[in-house]
Amino acid sequence: MNANPEYASFARLVESLRPWLDHVVIIGGWAHRLYRLHPLAERQQYEPLATLDADVALPRRLRVTRNEIYQRLRANGFEPEFLGHHRPPAAHYRLTDPGIQFYAEFLTPLTGSAIARRGGQKATQRLGGISSQNLRYIEVLLADPWSLTLTANGGFPLVDDAPVQIANPVSFLAQKILIHGRRNREDRAKDILYMHDTIETFAERIADLQRGWVGNVRRELHANSVRTVEGAAASVFGVVTDSIRAASRIVQSRNLTPEAIRETCNFGLTRIFGPGEQRNSS
Repeated sequence: MNANPEYASFARLVESLRPWLDHVVIIGGWAHRLYRLHPLAERQQYEPLATLDADVALPRRLRVTRNEIYQRLRANGFEPEFLGHHRPPAAHYRLTDPGIQFYAEFLTPLTGSAIARRGGQKATQRLGGISSQNLRYIEVLLADPWSLTLTANGGFPLVDDAPVQIANPVSFLAQKILIHGRRNREDRAKDILYMHDTIETFAERIADLQRGWVGNVRRELHANSVRTVEGAAASVFGVVTDSIRAASRIVQSRNLTPEAIRETCNFGLTRIFGPGEQRNSS
């Protein structure tokens, strides 16, 4: 099978991270894309949203020595592109092959205050020789990840089959809700479409997702965050907004109306995150 060029790029990232695949979690657009390969997913008639980058969540206490991750990335053709003024600087790790636009970004949970003891922000940290950004709500994406095995027969040109961890759909949706107010207009619209398409992909498994929220993900969040997530059906999708209209324009070929997006998200989020009998005690 000839590999999809995007699958081939992603496979090189997977090979780079192979020693830590049982600890790191694929999040963001590539997690959403990989949902289509999960046995619980329903087949969709439209392609998943394209993305040039792969976001990887790292636990804060990842067992890695010196520059191991950086060295493996370089061996697979990735080079850092440094951004901003933080120490260490934030970085995208790009494939250097001509004509390939693909990069990886590494993210770790931001816990406690965002301000370091000596002033400044705890925006980044170094792990295994790479720079990882510290962000809020990454911990919810690390909670109860799903496992998916990537294979050469499935289009990923890997040396051996690779079991990867991806953020489960409940965590994916909850994190999109929690960062919604902080996103710029373009990203907010794309996130709404990600939420819509995730709900459609697992429409027949909504009850399973609801159990995952109550049993696993909900307990990872502070009570205020729980209220935000459980109220999102009404607060974000109660009426058609400019952001929902912008989301519909991203995929004009699908004839997806703003009201259809609103209805699907309102219904799905109500079913998944509707307040249950168990309350968060944090």
